[in-house]
Amino acid sequence: MVDAAVIGSGPNGLVAANLLADAGWSVEVLEAQDEPGGAVRSDRGVHPEYVNDLFSSFYPLAAASPVLAGLELHREGLRWDHAPQVLAHPLLDGSCAVLDRDRSATAASLDRFAPGDGEAWLDLCHLWDRLGDGIVDALFSPFPPIRAGTVLAARIRAAGGLRLARSLVLPVRRISEEEFAGEGGRLLLAGNALHADLAPEAAGSGGFGWLMSMLGQSHGFPVPVGGAGALTAALVRRLQRHGGSVRCGQTVTKVVVRQGRAVGVVTRSGEAVPARRAVLADVSAPNLYGSLLAADHLPRQLLNDMRRFQWDFATFKVDWALNGPIPWSSSAAASAGTVHLAEGVDELTRWASQIARGLVPDRPFLLLGQMSTADPTRSPLGTESAWAYTHVPHAVKADAGADALAGGWDATEQERMADRVERQVERYAPGFRSRIRARRILAPVSLQDADANLHNGAINGGTAAMHQQLVFRPVPGMGRAETPVKGLYLASASAHPGGGVHGAPGANAARAALRSTTVLSVAQRLLTRRGRTGEKPPRTP
Repeated sequence: MVDAAVIGSGPNGLVAANLLADAGWSVEVLEAQDEPGGAVRSDRGVHPEYVNDLFSSFYPLAAASPVLAGLELHREGLRWDHAPQVLAHPLLDGSCAVLDRDRSATAASLDRFAPGDGEAWLDLCHLWDRLGDGIVDALFSPFPPIRAGTVLAARIRAAGGLRLARSLVLPVRRISEEEFAGEGGRLLLAGNALHADLAPEAAGSGGFGWLMSMLGQSHGFPVPVGGAGALTAALVRRLQRHGGSVRCGQTVTKVVVRQGRAVGVVTRSGEAVPARRAVLADVSAPNLYGSLLAADHLPRQLLNDMRRFQWDFATFKVDWALNGPIPWSSSAAASAGTVHLAEGVDELTRWASQIARGLVPDRPFLLLGQMSTADPTRSPLGTESAWAYTHVPHAVKADAGADALAGGWDATEQERMADRVERQVERYAPGFRSRIRARRILAPVSLQDADANLHNGAINGGTAAMHQQLVFRPVPGMGRAETPVKGLYLASASAHPGGGVHGAPGANAARAALRSTTVLSVAQRLLTRRGRTGEKPPRTP
């Protein structure tokens, strides 16, 4: 019997397992897929000479995460690399907003859109200098982040108080209009906000767009050398070195509960895996509360709240092996690892509106990765390993384009949507399609089949909108890793602080488990003492 069973070997599950192993616990991680990693995996499935990431690729949150820093994964051989520039957003007229790790270079890029916008960007950078560490500490602390939150609140008061708080909850369209005269700065903030499912008019999207932009400005958008799977491999090696294990091909179908406490899990094959101290679930909240746990173990209110749980956007992704670099009309886009493609903030609003109305967008906003530009080991010299993804509705009502896509995503629909994605790239890089050596399509159902946590390709474990964050994540009153079942902890992106590869949900779950068992051990010692001596244990305040 192990001390802890961890369901799922995504980054959060592996972080949780590592922290428990560091504390001396015996840990077994059970993974449904044939290889570990969840949404942090890479392969040569597009072309044998090219490494492509199946899901996530760029990791600014990992670079900023104190959780991952504490694991010292460089000792396991993990190395990071960067593209010459972090991000580019080209437009059809040849102009291009560029995010560079040198803030003066970013400012110069924005001044070309409107004089003075560079200084406005530097003002946002100076604000990050004052608040950034506090924001990161609060973001990655268990909710509520009392100590880190107190420090951050004091810094916010000193940096502008209510006026600053107002700015951070603004929609990104509004804050970018207040800060920038030209389109360049607006594109950087709005495009980065849409790394989550936050439309330009969504409350709080301004703060999130600023956060992601400043992470890129400060840390870049780094990539693991050799592919996303290198990050997973480092986590697995570290865990094994500390005595933990990972078993793949083991789909957990049930969390076993006795007398209100999780005591293990059962796999699809019928194998029982008992856990002496805890079960940690790196699975989506709907899966945990709607499938793995019997309803009679859960409060009625929680079950009612879960009916209101909202997923983030569904995702459609295309991977490419290219025989040369992408022929951008704007040369500034060629040296960026990440490229955003949409013709202005208005087109981002139009695209998000189509998704909200159940329409497959006709001109999809693309997040595109030039992986060989960021890490030359990904493909032969002079070529490019690339991908692009966009979002689509979970429930398709109609197609805003001319292909009559109905959202069934059969082979024909997948090919038509992939062609649409490629046509969007062609708008900004004429001749792009002539450089495609091979492609792979990952439709919403494909992404979910490869990782059950990616419901229809939803990559953030649930919406990042304000109504499902902090104390509301995954549902009201459940902002911590603890669940209504003792010894069971939610360790996935469905828990605070949400999506992204940073390990915080896993770390929060591991620390909650360690804290709970420490409290339990103290209580048991006190009860034993009372039984032996007849004296009452001291009262705790």
